[in-house]
Amino acid sequence: MKNCIESAILANIGTEKNVTALDRCATRLRFTIKDITKVNIEEIKKLEGVIDVVVKNTLQVIIGKDVEAHYQWFLDNTKINGVKAKEEIVYNRAKNWQIGLFALNNTATNIFMFLMMYVSYYCVGIAGLLLGTTSMLLTAMRIFDGFTDPLIGFMIDKTNTKFGKFRPAMLLGYVIMFFACIILFTTTHLMPEGFRVIYFVLIYGIYIIGYTFQTACTKAAQACLTNDPEQRPTFSLFDGIYNTLLFAGAAILVANYLEPKHGGFTQGFFNELLMLALIGAGICTILAMIGIAKKDRTEFFGLGTKGPMIKFKDYFDVIKNNRAIQMLIFAASTDKLAGSTMRNTAVVMVIYGVIAGDFGLSGSIAGYTTLPSLLILMVGIQYARKMGQKKALVVSTWFAMGFASILGFMLLTQDMTQLNFSTLNLFTVAYALVLILMTASMNISGNIVIPMIADCADYETYRSGRYVPGMMGTLFSFVDKLISSLAATIVGFAFVAIGFVDSMPVATTPATPELLYVGVFLFIGMPMIGWICSLIAMKFYPLDKEKMNEIQGEIQRIKMESSIEE
Repeated sequence: MKNCIESAILANIGTEKNVTALDRCATRLRFTIKDITKVNIEEIKKLEGVIDVVVKNTLQVIIGKDVEAHYQWFLDNTKINGVKAKEEIVYNRAKNWQIGLFALNNTATNIFMFLMMYVSYYCVGIAGLLLGTTSMLLTAMRIFDGFTDPLIGFMIDKTNTKFGKFRPAMLLGYVIMFFACIILFTTTHLMPEGFRVIYFVLIYGIYIIGYTFQTACTKAAQACLTNDPEQRPTFSLFDGIYNTLLFAGAAILVANYLEPKHGGFTQGFFNELLMLALIGAGICTILAMIGIAKKDRTEFFGLGTKGPMIKFKDYFDVIKNNRAIQMLIFAASTDKLAGSTMRNTAVVMVIYGVIAGDFGLSGSIAGYTTLPSLLILMVGIQYARKMGQKKALVVSTWFAMGFASILGFMLLTQDMTQLNFSTLNLFTVAYALVLILMTASMNISGNIVIPMIADCADYETYRSGRYVPGMMGTLFSFVDKLISSLAATIVGFAFVAIGFVDSMPVATTPATPELLYVGVFLFIGMPMIGWICSLIAMKFYPLDKEKMNEIQGEIQRIKMESSIEE
């Protein structure tokens, strides 16, 4: 009977239901077995055409030089499809609590980022620096931030201590930011006036190094946390929930408590905000280190071996040949530039404090829209798990553009002073509903980017054999920061262009048509431009759900061969 040897092998390994993966080398069929006790090794050895059977990490049936034909029979006549089918890949999955805790690392850096959203007010209002000077300094420092990323990513990739690759960098990053923020917000205004700019640049530069250490780990450690394409979006779910609660809660805290308590952005305001930020970020960092602890080990890094020697010049090869990271960087960085201008404190002040006439509305809106936005985010992430991260990003971006268009129309044509959450009216309900839908769509597309970087890192391992998550994460951040660094300059000079040279707009600033148009452009127009760029980039992004299954299967095959050779 033709192909009887394959049928006999199948019968003696417990049928195909007992096989999770099948691969081959030059002379052997390699079966990954669920239950080895169901395998009749001696009977397989007796089969004509079988030279021998070896049991190591896999069940290896030695056939000889005709192994390819036998391997193809299994592909054609069974549901075993090498290691390419999803059900045949043994994924490195994480517990949900591990993903949930590790996502707090991004929350920690976002707490610092929220604190730094007010640094312009500190520089102009407390330290006495000019608005134009401050905007240019912040842009220059963010560019410097981008240039530190590749160096720190390279250091992370070269690191592998008994405490892991990522946890030392996470802790070091927090400690640096802790001391830098205390020094920056409590001593800059005390320096001699002619020395303040230099002093601010030096301290802010140190802060940036700490920020890069910690935020690089959020992106880089994704690759070892889990490699299951369906589980990776779970990080986005936790991250989205934390960030929504953080920014909504922080907005309420500032607008409805700290700003009224201290009578504006005074030194007392900054002292209290600083204390709360340092405590919150510290707690999040510790919990994140606990979450990644069991995954921060060599066996979960790339191919599970040391791999090829990593050199700094490898960055250029990645930039040139890794199409996935090229397109993701373009999509995310333009989106980040737009989002940074939209969320800028001065822009929010203009929309709600000046145009709507009550800065406290920004806190109220955050409070009322948080829960609905979270519910929509949960639905969106479930969609991402089923359909793939690329498709989730594209669909959510289209939705964000649609709702932003409606919101922009309302801002330009309606009387924003109608916005009132104390005595609800139809306009307030409609505005809140559209804002909820736009924010939720933005959260899905924004939060899905971080686990997509892990996909790009796995693609690099698949493409070149290099495990360089630090390089991939910081390469992404490098370009992302260079482009998004323009946000502070765009906002600053947009206001300078309409007369705000020595101060930022505040709640008592009179509303003018110029402020309305500039505010709407920064709040709606810039995000629209960023989203259009994202959609164009995704047309050329190669890592859909099917491709990721293929990549993980190939990485598993290489791991299996390496373990057998050892």
